[in-house]
This record gives sequence, structure tokens and C-alpha cells, in this order.
Amino acid sequence: MSDLLFLNHFAEHIDCFHSLKQIETDILQAARHLSAAIRSGNKLLVCGNGGSAADAQHFAAELIGRFEKERSSYPAIALTTDSSNITAIGNDYGFDQVFSRQVEGLGRKGDILIGISTSGNSNNVLEAVRKASEMGMLTIGLLGRDGGTIASCVNQVVIVPHTRTVRIQEAHIFILHFWASRVETASEFATHD
Repeated sequence: MSDLLFLNHFAEHIDCFHSLKQIETDILQAARHLSAAIRSGNKLLVCGNGGSAADAQHFAAELIGRFEKERSSYPAIALTTDSSNITAIGNDYGFDQVFSRQVEGLGRKGDILIGISTSGNSNNVLEAVRKASEMGMLTIGLLGRDGGTIASCVNQVVIVPHTRTVRIQEAHIFILHFWASRVETASEFATHD
């Protein structure tokens, strides 16, 4: 006997994933940027709040460790993991600066910042994007809904066209897994050139 709640969640999930075809070009372009940065010896900085913070950590772990292939470690830092940094910066400068201060200290021209926000309106992610842009870093927004304020501030935008946070987060982890796979594949081929 089927459960109506399960069927509704399942149908909504499938609809959301079908909509990703609309943003395939954006997803692929971001993957090319990420692969090029890694091949050039640059690093990826990733940030977000709540579930997006977990996604930032997950993505960085796939690159530092491994995704599906045995290979050397790729430089990726989740700006969401250092509780001493986050609490010191939050206390001294305010929560809006918890990522931008880390970008300032850890980022370099040629690096990439990925800001993850299901609403596109997270102030601390927006401040990180602004700081990264000032420093000559490429910025990617992995967003939802209409992209919010962040969409107009990044170099490359990937907006999951859905309104429910849970569905956007499910799509975000799919996209992050695809990017990890593309980075591994592109970097593997680059080492054989």
C-alpha cells in the first residue's frame, strides 16, 4: 500500500530533477571553471548556511579525499567547518562577515568561491562573493528559487528553478556530485597530456 506523503515527495523530487535540464548549460560551464582552476593549481573555497553548509563540507571532502577515483588530493576548503574562526569573526565583526574574512585570508586571485544558498539572499554568502570578486577570484552561485541578490553578483550562476528548500537542496547535492565527477575526470585526462 502506497503512502500519499511519500508519493507526493517522490513526484516533486522527480519534477525538480527534470527541471535541471533547463540549467544544464550553466551546470556544465561551472564544471569547466572548476576543472580549469584545479588543473591550474588554484583552490576552491565553498560556503553556505545550514544544509548548504553541510553541502559545502560534503563537496570539499569529495575533492580533498576522493569522489570515485584514486588520485591526488584537490585543494578545496569548506569555510563552514572552523568553529573558532566562525565564532571569533562572528563575535568581533558580525555574522555577515564569517565567510568574507576567511576568503580574505585564504583566497587568492585565480581561486574560485562557490556560494551555496537556496534563497540566494544569505548575507554572509553575499559578503563572501563580494570579497572574492574584489580579490580577482571567480565566483559561482549555486542557488535556488529566483537566485535572489547573489545571482546578480557572481560570475557564474546556477539556479535550481524550484521554490521548496528541500527539493533545491536535493538538486544541489546532485550538482555538486556531478561537479566532483567532472573535476576528477578532467584532471585525470589533463595529467596524461
